[in-house]
Amino acid sequence: MEVAGQFDYPGPSFFPIFESDMADENQDNISRHIDEIYRSESPRVLATLVRMLGDLDRAEEAMHEAFAAAVKQWPGVGVPLNPRAWLISAGRFKGVDGIRDRAKDAATVARLARELPGSVNSAEQNEVLGGDADDQKVDDDVLRLIFLCCNPANPTDAQVALTLREVCGLTTEQIAEAYLIEVPALAKRIVRAKVRLRAERIPFEVPWAELPTRLEIVLKVIYLMFNEGYSASSGDTLVRPDLSAEAIRLGRLLVELLPEPEAVALLALMLLQESRREARVTTGGDLILLDEQDRALWNQEFIKEGVALVERALTSGGRGPYSLQAAIAALHAEAREPADTDWPQILALYDLLLTVDGSPVVALNRAVAVAMCRGPAAGIAIVEQILAEGHLPDYHLAHSIRADLYRRAGNVDEARRSYRTALYLARQAPERRFLHRQLEKLTNI
Repeated sequence: MEVAGQFDYPGPSFFPIFESDMADENQDNISRHIDEIYRSESPRVLATLVRMLGDLDRAEEAMHEAFAAAVKQWPGVGVPLNPRAWLISAGRFKGVDGIRDRAKDAATVARLARELPGSVNSAEQNEVLGGDADDQKVDDDVLRLIFLCCNPANPTDAQVALTLREVCGLTTEQIAEAYLIEVPALAKRIVRAKVRLRAERIPFEVPWAELPTRLEIVLKVIYLMFNEGYSASSGDTLVRPDLSAEAIRLGRLLVELLPEPEAVALLALMLLQESRREARVTTGGDLILLDEQDRALWNQEFIKEGVALVERALTSGGRGPYSLQAAIAALHAEAREPADTDWPQILALYDLLLTVDGSPVVALNRAVAVAMCRGPAAGIAIVEQILAEGHLPDYHLAHSIRADLYRRAGNVDEARRSYRTALYLARQAPERRFLHRQLEKLTNI
């Protein structure tokens, strides 16, 4: 990546550099470090630039130019002690320069000079460096960005796609693959959503008066962010801890803003699932199933907090999808051994969940609980019905579950057939390796 022309950026006197360690790193190491920073910090950088520059497209362009400047400059001078602050300030300067370049008259330039001064004052310096107005403040920029992307001026599917693109940092290709949509069609959807936000002049703020009515979609996109971090839709690694951590952070902020039972339950659900992170993957990056995990590695602090939040949500009247899913997750988390899992209670909760969320995925998960309570044949019947009705034909987990149930029932031929289908559909390297291993186990049977 290159930067066109001369780029004015804050120097080492404003953002100190790791002189001894970072300046000696070679360019490849620094490039990898910049990639890591992009994955972990780009949502916050973008969100703050949207507030500073007042336009989503302008902020996105400025952010990419800031990262391009980092790729060009950091190998020579080292990585800043506070990379996010450097990137925000660099992006802001570049964004302001771009606005001024596009201004058509002197009056516009003068107005921009007043509204977006070319130097960073002490208050703003304290902000971007993380002073008292830190990441945990309630009027968090990333949360504002989520509300901007989830504005009802756009259809729900466009809100979700735009949020996954801008807040989660997923590529258009990744989102299209996850939702089984053609890439050009999804790209047009995202562009139309941005155009509509600009045309409607949607403010960059938390819509306090509309919080209750906007809660459902915001919870949905935060959970989608968490899921992409907990189990990436594609790629060489199973997890993206940066996305999961950001989703949990935003979940905490949302509970501060609006402590409704479903918001509390979503935070509980994410914490309970996150508690298993260290046990889900081998050191080589291979998937470990729930029943085979070393439960001593589960994060007991997350489990304790998550269970308490589940109780809080349920006693506050929570009976929505996140409350029920969190209750199921709590039962899994509290089982010391796989044999201790209260499957009848989990099945009862899935029966309730199916009444509030009758999606095929919920029905598929319920089939597993049915199989654990009544035997694999009962679970197979449900999975076959789901597939026969035309649901989830391209969902690799449906075929993986079908394969496992047939394996447990002793029907090796059907198990092999479904594992092959799941392997064909899977896009994540660790899951593909797992499915390969399952097929190999069946070769000599």
